[in-house]
Amino acid sequence: MRLKILSNYSPNFNPIKRHKTQIKFLIFHYTGMKKETDAIKKLTNFKSDVSCHYFIKDNGETLVMVPDLYVAWHAGKSQWKHYKSLNRYSIGVEISNPGHDLNYKKFSKRQFQSIIKLSKILTKKYKINSKNILGHSDVAPERKKDPGEKFPWKKLSKQGIGLWHSISIKLLKKNRKIELDKVSKKMFYKNLSKIGYVIKKTENSKNRKLKNYIVKAFQRRFRQELINGKLDKECLIISNNLAKKFS
Repeated sequence: MRLKILSNYSPNFNPIKRHKTQIKFLIFHYTGMKKETDAIKKLTNFKSDVSCHYFIKDNGETLVMVPDLYVAWHAGKSQWKHYKSLNRYSIGVEISNPGHDLNYKKFSKRQFQSIIKLSKILTKKYKINSKNILGHSDVAPERKKDPGEKFPWKKLSKQGIGLWHSISIKLLKKNRKIELDKVSKKMFYKNLSKIGYVIKKTENSKNRKLKNYIVKAFQRRFRQELINGKLDKECLIISNNLAKKFS
């Protein structure tokens, strides 16, 4: 699959090469900046301490900023299952989009096509499992919202990129906003742990707040029509279905 990739290198990466077998994850981000040019400048400025491996512009043009075998600084403090500091194990893809604070918009058709092409190249080259294709909010839910609920996860899953549930829309809508009992809530969080989200067992106020962020991250990824941080039967049904796919 052909994809024209241009170079615009960033100085922000770890100088020691990693082995290709260390690459386990593909993580998508949005830039969260009003101007695409400003986002590129930031990612290539040594003072910013941030970078990515690939940058997808509004017109679908793809830039390489850090070669795959070097660790780019894109995920920050992050965790998924037993992995911590996901930078070491991942390839980061930044996609031009102003984000939630600056008139968040749909990703363009050209961006979508470039995401498909790039993802298929990288997953094949590094044997990245579909369940390890994630969003920044999945691995850092308390800090990040990107790539957000407008990111086309469902469409990408039909291309073999990332996982999606297999529940009918009719069934989901029927169970939306139906409250869960304590047993069902425990089952939901157990499912999230199977999927990969890190759920702490203690119930202090800090962890309750973190749980709320994790629920929102789950909804942004798998229940994109309603992001409210509240558990309901729809969320439980989706989590039940996904837990089998991610385990």
